[in-house]
Amino acid sequence: MKTILVTGATGQIGSELTPALRQRYGNDSIIAAGHRKQPDADLTNAGPYCRLNIEDIAALARIVEDYRIDTIIHLASLLSAVAETDPQRAWSVNIDGLFNILEIARQNACSVFFPSSIGAFGPNTPTFDTPQDTIQRPNTLYGIGKVTGELLCDYYHKRYNLDTRGLRFPGLISYKTPPGGGTTDYAVEIFNAAVRWQHYTCYLKPDTQLDMMYMPDAIDAIWQLMTADPKRLIHRNAYNVTAMSFTPEQLAAEIRRHIPDFKMSYKIDPLRQVIADSWPRHMDDSAARQEWGWQARYDLATMVKDMLEHITE
Repeated sequence: MKTILVTGATGQIGSELTPALRQRYGNDSIIAAGHRKQPDADLTNAGPYCRLNIEDIAALARIVEDYRIDTIIHLASLLSAVAETDPQRAWSVNIDGLFNILEIARQNACSVFFPSSIGAFGPNTPTFDTPQDTIQRPNTLYGIGKVTGELLCDYYHKRYNLDTRGLRFPGLISYKTPPGGGTTDYAVEIFNAAVRWQHYTCYLKPDTQLDMMYMPDAIDAIWQLMTADPKRLIHRNAYNVTAMSFTPEQLAAEIRRHIPDFKMSYKIDPLRQVIADSWPRHMDDSAARQEWGWQARYDLATMVKDMLEHITE
């Protein structure tokens, strides 16, 4: 990777990945692109920033050509709960947007990273130790888009020898960026509520177990995969990756070790609960471990401690 375009650079992953890449490759080598969300001054002052509607393929082509991009990390998308409220726009952004990325990458010989998700699975997928290769029949527009994206990336690699790579992320937890409409947002919101009010009302049932990952591990996973020797990559796209698996009540119990007065109540959101119930409880990420050496650094205890320290600051 030499000159990298990060779409969705103002989002949850992009706002932390962009500075990390600039530290590794230099500020001028990382082009941040956002659309509707106002970027932080740190993002725009540190290096190149441009506004980009990912549905506008001509604008995308100009940016790739003007900056001589060789790698595109494509993070722009609508998240799971938001996608269900506006499926038509979600298809346009999540699927048509990815197709534009792949086409421009093909024309300019760029490498592409595409983030898939545990949402790519469905209610018929094995829920525990979900295999790398298994049935994928999601029942949400977000999940359908992720499966479509995985297949499109595989197709462009096989048909055009395009260097496409991707990960199936679990729920991501970060203290830097507010959640943006995902099903696992509770695992971010709970920390701010615990520090400020010692109380949180959770929208998922207390025993809803889901895979999760702390953002520093997610950033490491992207960089490790994109710099891995391609000869070692058997699956290439949509590697299962995970770091921890817990329920809302288990997360609350760990927070109480640091904030004993913290209390949690529940008001179930039927939409998000249905989505969560269709997702795996724990993925098998042995393919990522074997093919490019993936290993998470944070577990539940170390993540909670670090999150609370940063939010308190």
